[in-house]
Amino acid sequence: MNDVSLKPLAAEALRWHCSESAFDFETTAAQADVERVLGQDRATEALRLGARIAGAAHHVYAMGDPATDRLRVVLDSLEREAAGRPIPGDWCYINRFDDPRRPRVLVLAPGQGARLRHDMNGLVDELRASLPAAFESDSYRASRTAIDREFEEREEHFWSELQEDAEQHGLGVVRTPQGFAIAALRDGELLDSEAFHKLPEAEQQEAMKQIERLTELLKKHVQQLPEWMRERLKRVRDLDREVTELAIRGAVGELKAKYSEQEAVSGYLGEVEKDLIDNAQLFRREEQPALPFVLPGGGEKELGLRRYDVNVLVDNGASGAPPVVHETSPTYQNLIGRVEHTAQFGALVTDFTMIRPGALHRANGGFLVIDAIRLLSSPYAWDALKRSLLNREVRIESLGELLSLASTTTLEPERVRVDLRVVLVGPRLVYRLLAMLDEDFPALFSVVADFADTVEREPAALATYGALLGTLGRRAGLRPLHRGAVARLVEESLRSTGDAQRLSVRMRDAEALLREADYLAGEEGVDAVRAEHVERAVAGQVRRRDRLRERWQEAAQRRHVLIDTSGAVTAQVNGLSVVDAGGFSFGHPSRITATVRMGEGEVVDIEREVELGGAIHSKGVMILSAFISSRYAPRFPLSLRASLVFEQSYGGVEGDSASLAEACALLSALADLPLRQDLAVTGSINQLGSVQVVGGLNEKIEGFFDVCNRRGLTGAQGVLIPADNAQHLMLRRDVVDAARDGRFHVYPVRTVDEAIAFLTGTTAGARDESGEYPEGTVNRAVEERLLRFARVRRRFARPRLARVAKAGDSGP
Repeated sequence: MNDVSLKPLAAEALRWHCSESAFDFETTAAQADVERVLGQDRATEALRLGARIAGAAHHVYAMGDPATDRLRVVLDSLEREAAGRPIPGDWCYINRFDDPRRPRVLVLAPGQGARLRHDMNGLVDELRASLPAAFESDSYRASRTAIDREFEEREEHFWSELQEDAEQHGLGVVRTPQGFAIAALRDGELLDSEAFHKLPEAEQQEAMKQIERLTELLKKHVQQLPEWMRERLKRVRDLDREVTELAIRGAVGELKAKYSEQEAVSGYLGEVEKDLIDNAQLFRREEQPALPFVLPGGGEKELGLRRYDVNVLVDNGASGAPPVVHETSPTYQNLIGRVEHTAQFGALVTDFTMIRPGALHRANGGFLVIDAIRLLSSPYAWDALKRSLLNREVRIESLGELLSLASTTTLEPERVRVDLRVVLVGPRLVYRLLAMLDEDFPALFSVVADFADTVEREPAALATYGALLGTLGRRAGLRPLHRGAVARLVEESLRSTGDAQRLSVRMRDAEALLREADYLAGEEGVDAVRAEHVERAVAGQVRRRDRLRERWQEAAQRRHVLIDTSGAVTAQVNGLSVVDAGGFSFGHPSRITATVRMGEGEVVDIEREVELGGAIHSKGVMILSAFISSRYAPRFPLSLRASLVFEQSYGGVEGDSASLAEACALLSALADLPLRQDLAVTGSINQLGSVQVVGGLNEKIEGFFDVCNRRGLTGAQGVLIPADNAQHLMLRRDVVDAARDGRFHVYPVRTVDEAIAFLTGTTAGARDESGEYPEGTVNRAVEERLLRFARVRRRFARPRLARVAKAGDSGP
């Protein structure tokens, strides 16, 4: 620990350079499209398992960053899995003639649903022509006329006999406004009352007797007329039914023969035949007035004839494989289907032909892909999906029915059995929350497809990445990429991960950058995208987003934000922070200061006290406190009260990457040794004083470099970073150039001792065999200061102990 110097990293270690020779092509135009997914072997294996394994509980949750193009990977994988599998059948709803409120399901072979619907429409159209024609035929008219003539003759025969009987007795049958009447006649003339009473008494009595007899016969005849009418109507109905059956059974018989091998259809056609015969009046022309409205989905087709329609809910006739359905709006009704209504004469009406399918119906027998966040954001949609998957059936019901908000009569369609695989696509956080809060979720979604964000940088990965970039460009209609442009895109991919050893597989971001570079190439009128176009596209993206960074740099230059880049100050150090500005991150230095005095062993984190510090930052300060206690006060009480603060920090502070800087500020305050201000520090520490890796390293280094560059690089400025972070560096080219010229430096450190020695220019020191730190070292100065605090505290404590003891002696 006697060496106070550190060796800076070579310029070559600050940025990995991708050579054009890594690619065996001049431009991507010479390459074929590739379908391989880079770095997603784990996820694609899970998708393959979920698609192939049997069982109802092996639905898939695909999680990862949306920019990895996880949705496209899921859809492409499922379409490959679906290819070659049996095509599921058609799902239809048909009328239940004995209970129209409860339509039933009919499952047919692929394409048979539309065929049956066409045949049923043809049957109805045929009967609309053939039935009226049958009732207008000569044979029907002759039979109907015979029935009518028979009853007319029966009526005429009665009246003839009645008239003849009356005339034999000098009476006649006359029609009056009140009906028929029997009256006396003389010489064919009706006798009035006066003339009748002039007749002899015996003749009057005989006439009255006959009148009463004939009137009784007439009354019996009138009473018999309804029975004759019923008999006539029955004869007509029987005739009509005979004609109807002849016409209908012939037409339906052809369909029965056509579908004889399909038991369900044959049974349905039998029901149709019976209902057609019972409701043949629907086809009679005189019974078909024109409707004053257009019915939905069927032109002006009469309402009564819709009972014979076939509602093809799902038609897989044109499908070459099981369906892969991506439901972009997974609302309750879009998932389970709905029953539509139409307004007729001021009322809402519906029937089985207005049942509409949901995504679960359309994906039945295949795969359904849903965005998890959209699903959970739609009221009752998640519960509906779970219920359907658990019960393996879909029940179509409105939210009003589900919540008992409506009591009106509506349809109750038969439930549809479902056999499909659901893939939810969403963030990792949603998966963890569902697994923790929903007991059904782990049982249903037992397969996890975890999409990686990065892949190890190796030659094979670089080759695949270059091929993928070419494929993306061709699919988007962009210019081919020169291999120099591919190399520059690779470097930007590495930089975006914050790790020079790992490529980003966020292909959506790569495609956005590729489009901008293509635009710039087009502006120049060249036929290929080159490295300079990519460079300008990157610079353009930064410029559009870095207004906040420029404002901060301006504030530091004008000393609105106090940052020193030269000299040395005790208990003050330049820490480094990263600001996430929404899709763009930048780093900047932050002044960290420390104060110390005698106390009870407490290190106060001012950020935490005012609730600006996050939990991880507070943890870092507590680890720092434990490090100070265990290293410097193992044999006496830690009698210290210290405070740490990020100066001019007006927002939240989170993370432990400043704990090394905070340790250096605190040790500087205790040892009363100034720290170099031309250096910035980042890194976290553990309780043993080792320096650990941190994130956002490139942005942090560049943030301090920008401040120093604005003020003028002196050749002494630089940044201390964790040694294990060196492999992650992918700095900007201007920073690398400055390091190559010796104008800026990046120093790796492994321990707190290395950092404090370099910052103070004083050896940190290590305990000798007697357990003492050498004179003139940082650690000796710190320990002696803490020991003085302990002695002073002990002196302050003695009078108090004496007073307590005296009070105890004078007690009762």
